[in-house]
Amino acid sequence: MISFDSEICADFAASSTREWIETNGIGGFASSTISGANTRRYHGLLTAATDPPLGRITMLSKFEETLSIDGKLYELSANQYRGTVHPKGYIYLKSFRIDPFPIWVYEIDGIEIERKIFMVHGENSTVCVWSLLSKVGGKDRSIELKIKPLLSFVDYHSLQHETAESIADCEISERLITVKPKANLPNLYFSHNAKDEAKTGFWYRNFEYQLEKERGFDFSEDLFQPFTLAFDMAENAVVSVSTTRKNCSEALQLEEAEKYRRAQLIEIAGADDHFTQQLVLAADQFIVSRGDGDTIIAGYPWFSDWGRDTMISLSGLTLSTNREGIAKNILHEYAKYISKGMIPNRFPDASDEPEYNTVDATLWYIEAIRAYLAKTEDYEFVRDTLYEGMVEIIYWHQRGTRFNIHLDEDGLLFAGEEGLQLTWMDAKYGDEVFTPRIGKAVEIQALWYNALRTMTELADKFGDQDGMHQYAEMAKQTKASFNRDFWNDEQDCLYDFIDRDIRDASVRPNQLFAVSLKHSMLSMFKAKKVVQKVESELFTPLGLRSLSPKDEKYRPIYAGSPHERDSAYHQGTVWAWLMGAFLTSVKRTYPKGRKSRQYVEKILDGFKTNLETAGVGQISEIFDGDEPHNPRGCFAQAWSVAEILRVLK
Repeated sequence: MISFDSEICADFAASSTREWIETNGIGGFASSTISGANTRRYHGLLTAATDPPLGRITMLSKFEETLSIDGKLYELSANQYRGTVHPKGYIYLKSFRIDPFPIWVYEIDGIEIERKIFMVHGENSTVCVWSLLSKVGGKDRSIELKIKPLLSFVDYHSLQHETAESIADCEISERLITVKPKANLPNLYFSHNAKDEAKTGFWYRNFEYQLEKERGFDFSEDLFQPFTLAFDMAENAVVSVSTTRKNCSEALQLEEAEKYRRAQLIEIAGADDHFTQQLVLAADQFIVSRGDGDTIIAGYPWFSDWGRDTMISLSGLTLSTNREGIAKNILHEYAKYISKGMIPNRFPDASDEPEYNTVDATLWYIEAIRAYLAKTEDYEFVRDTLYEGMVEIIYWHQRGTRFNIHLDEDGLLFAGEEGLQLTWMDAKYGDEVFTPRIGKAVEIQALWYNALRTMTELADKFGDQDGMHQYAEMAKQTKASFNRDFWNDEQDCLYDFIDRDIRDASVRPNQLFAVSLKHSMLSMFKAKKVVQKVESELFTPLGLRSLSPKDEKYRPIYAGSPHERDSAYHQGTVWAWLMGAFLTSVKRTYPKGRKSRQYVEKILDGFKTNLETAGVGQISEIFDGDEPHNPRGCFAQAWSVAEILRVLK
């Protein structure tokens, strides 16, 4: 349980910068801040995945809540408008906790009222429950709650604006209100136990979303208010909001089922300390269904499922939590999309056609298969289902595939064309690519060699003798060329990329994968030099800088307009996920363990704080390069959680 008292909750600056998220296992989510004020376009009580895991539509933005105590009204909500916050319901907040889902306690005039919100796994359904915890002053006090839903009904990347007409019609029947959006979207059903309901049809105008304003995007929205519900708080007030018909009487049963499901995840993972238990629950929020299989959402609130992020995250999110079946489903699902020896980089929200613009996702796919086998020894599944696709991957990389990805005569892998960004350092604004890294990138060679060695072992295991000899010879050549061309004697580390006469000496974390991957091309002497260089110039308690502060291109702060942020994304910004490769490399090069234990302590201190300062219970995507390393980007990132889980379990 993560909890905050009134010192944080009743402070708008502190409570509105701490975000919570609930997910439903099919790509939908609910999210906002502790204060109750939405600060992003992505905040809402129900963002439904209409084409799981994508097609995400923000349907219910929030509830306006008013508590009546003996006829006196108290507003529990909070909204940011131009130059003001109204109402200021956060001043009544006594506490907030994640236990295991978001729970608020308000204290007003001797009355304590609790609100909890959770999503139903596998459904586009959010359940909200208000309960009276205590009542000072006698049984005869009159306590009522009125809620007003505010609807959006737009793509979750977009904002709603007032129209001449309502955006939806609603039908009221006994304990069920059916909202029918005029756009071609699913109906939204409000099942409730209110004593009274009434149609309205108003627009609430000019909400401002502070984080969108800071990010240089449109930040003002209007929301539609179609009806009100009034509850007598003599019993719990319950509202179930869903794209399918529900019965609010099922709320307690659904709540207990969700508590049990999450407790089982912790038990299956064997997590025996609070930090790891929280990471196990955080990990589950990224695992979603795709077709008959599974995939991984790269980050909340705005990412979809990306091939690179999925394969890097697979080991930590599934294998470290003892959910091998999920890993198997993911590997099987992505095998269906192999094309010209590549897995997709991402599945766009607005298109059924996957995009293949990545050089490393496919190589991480082979590493994910290797990790799966190390955990399960399920060679039969890999032989019968995946091996043919893996052979195809090597073949296409050898002969050449999309985006000028091909094996050069020296056995090193070349990738890239002008105007493209194919490695994980893929920031681009308009036509401007900030880190193109065209040529032979260091981590791509490390991944390629790791893949060839993995294929050598599998070919031998599966009786593919021709393949075994071919892959072994290719790996031998790659290793020789890599050690000849990539070592930077002047800096005692590896070049970041090479291209003909170009030797890029930027000190970046990419070189670390030549140490951390299972199969390494470096001697222990050189591996230790790489670790020392990264340690001295890139390490922070929250991840590794993407570029050394000594570099003239170093950008210490990730903030400002989209162009300013994109240009800083890989020029010094700290990435949490890189901590996995760093700690793995430290353990490998300092095998006695004392040094790695020291770093584990630093990592735990850094990320335990992050769990409570940005996305509550989650790990952020990135941080500023300079202290105090403020969290930035997505407040919940799959590979950030995954890599910390992988190296700490």
